[in-house]
Amino acid sequence: MTRQSISFTAPNDSWLNSLIENEEYNSKSEIVNDLIRKARAHQNEMEIISAWLIKSENSGFITQTEAEIRTEFKEELRRNGEL
Repeated sequence: MTRQSISFTAPNDSWLNSLIENEEYNSKSEIVNDLIRKARAHQNEMEIISAWLIKSENSGFITQTEAEIRTEFKEELRRNGEL
């Protein structure tokens, strides 16, 4: 594991210390690594959502009305024996 030296503002240092005192974490390193893991997971989720949105936008717009879409779904459910 790579060793780094970082500085914290007083409020952040106080918050980190409170997490350690409350025994939620054993060290500041553990907290920072957990925060980074969560940020990376969040970034991955945002990239997936962004890709879905781009795919949706590129698929074009529909011209059907809400009633036509509902009818189409019901017909498909009937064909599949689900309705």
